Amino acid sequence: MTPATADVLDEQPEAQVCLLELRAFGAAAFSGPAATVRCFEDNVLLERQLTEPGDGRVLVVDGGGSRRCALLGDRIATLARDNGWAGLVIAGCIRDSVEVAALGIGIRALGTNPRRSGKTGAGETGVAVELGEAVFHPGDLVVADADGVVVVPAS
Repeated sequence: MTPATADVLDEQPEAQVCLLELRAFGAAAFSGPAATVRCFEDNVLLERQLTEPGDGRVLVVDGGGSRRCALLGDRIATLARDNGWAGLVIAGCIRDSVEVAALGIGIRALGTNPRRSGKTGAGETGVAVELGEAVFHPGDLVVADADGVVVVPAS
């Protein structure tokens, strides 16, 4: 069961709120340890990360806030669900939003764009990423619900 973000903030003074205005697609609430990807208008590393067992983790994606293309569509979201990821938090866009929402995996993203991303493999994984004034490190607890996204540092 996913704790409420408000309760997490009340109980964990070190928790940070992601101030991005993210739209919800799929599951209403999700939580898990963070895995991270930084990629700008290129989803190769994002997809590669989601081919690994998710083990209930949340992939936090710093897409640079770009709205020019989608970093995730129904095919990659299905891969994430099938590999046991709890959800994704994306500072970027998705596409196939109706299909993605029906998959049941939790997705938070800036919006939608039908254009696919580049495929060069640029970016990095396993690094600290900052989204909406909150810093996410691999292993931090990410909690998302209708009120927003919070991160609790692992150490």
